[in-house]
Formats: sequence, C-alpha cells, structure tokens
Amino acid sequence: MDDSHIKIVTKNRKAWHDYTIEEEIEAGMVLLGTEVKSLRSGMANLKDSYGKLQNGELFVHQMHISPYPFAYYDNHDPFRTRKLLLHQSELKRLEAKIRTKGVSVIPLKVYFKGGKAKITIGLAKGKHKYDKREAIKSREMDREMDRIKKRNY
Repeated sequence: MDDSHIKIVTKNRKAWHDYTIEEEIEAGMVLLGTEVKSLRSGMANLKDSYGKLQNGELFVHQMHISPYPFAYYDNHDPFRTRKLLLHQSELKRLEAKIRTKGVSVIPLKVYFKGGKAKITIGLAKGKHKYDKREAIKSREMDREMDRIKKRNY
C-alpha cells in the first residue's frame, strides 16, 4: 500500500533521541472499540511505553490511549496492556534478538493503514550521554551547512 492511505496518530520522537533504532517492525494491535475511536481522534501518547515478551506473545505496556469522551459506559483503562499481533516466525526472531544484551522493544509510531490500527516497533539499544551529545552536534553542523548553502545561492 502507498503512503496516501496512512494516517499517523502519534509518534515517539524521544525514542530516536534516547535509543539507536536497529530495526523497525510493523504489527497489528488488539484494541477495544472505544480505544479505536480515541485513536481516530488522535488521543494517544507513546511516552515511556515499551514492549515486553510474555509467554511467547508481545505486549506493549504504558501506552496511553485517552478514554473516549462520548462513551457513557464500558470505557477502557488508558494504560491497559495491549497485545501486538505478529507472525510466529517474527516473534521467534524477536525473542532471539531481545535476549542479546541491551536490546529492547520500543513503540515508535501508531497509525491507521487501510482502516486498521497498526504500530511500528523498533529494536533499540540505549544511547549513552556522549552519543546523544554527538548526535546533537552533528545535527547542528548539518543545519549550519544548509544555512550557508542557502545564503550563497
């Protein structure tokens, strides 16, 4: 599918700052009706969320989806643990990589693709403080070079 059918709900911008993302994987999510309606309204937050393998299944923890304001009863818990849908072979490959030292699963973005809610998770390694400073420094240098090029033309 092309990108015109994708509606991004939320991104985890801090993940790119705090982690080195080695691989991205698209997964489906098991959601309740009120959660889908809240997502369509853009009421979600991935801050401090993480993925965890339990009994051969992948779950996302601490992902905040606000309660749907127009639901009179049976609204969902905002921080409910949500199951991610992956093929068995993907889960086994993920499990092998997670066992390696320092690799964790971080949700990167939530979006709708073809009417279905999807999540992109990343296999990530934490950055040290000096790595973060180096990334900021190189980004600033790139911006400065772009400014100089723009000024010269």
